[in-house]
Amino acid sequence: MEIKVTRSKRRLRTVSARLVDKTLLVSAPLMLSQERLDKIVEDFRAKFARKIIKDELGRSDNLLERARRINARFFDNKLKLNSIEYVADQNCKFGCCNYRSANIRISHKIGLMPEWVRDYVVLHEMAHLIEPNHSRAFWEIVSRYKLAEKAKGFLIGTSFKG
Repeated sequence: MEIKVTRSKRRLRTVSARLVDKTLLVSAPLMLSQERLDKIVEDFRAKFARKIIKDELGRSDNLLERARRINARFFDNKLKLNSIEYVADQNCKFGCCNYRSANIRISHKIGLMPEWVRDYVVLHEMAHLIEPNHSRAFWEIVSRYKLAEKAKGFLIGTSFKG
């Protein structure tokens, strides 16, 4: 991604950024130190890079269709899912499920992993619609997926930082 920084005497405190095509346009105060600006620009670059990946995944990997297949195969189409989406602001968890609202969020990083790992994470989160915690009953549901242990090992072995 190309980055263009514009400094302005009129801008006193805030730094803003927007993405136009594949160029990150940053507006910053004239008096802001270069060191501070570099840090802010890097934060913006990382944020917009995650958004680009999330948007591309949303177009290329239909999570709702994946969830429908998993619902049919493992749950006899009994689960009612309100929404499932990739999110770019979830860096410490692979996925999360709000079992009350039936909304599932999957980290954009999962979308970059092999399909069988993505299936495992979606199934894992969907199992929370039945068992909200990681009880024995929950793990019995998840273990129906024949690649569950392999997928767990893959996820454990994956660095999930930053």
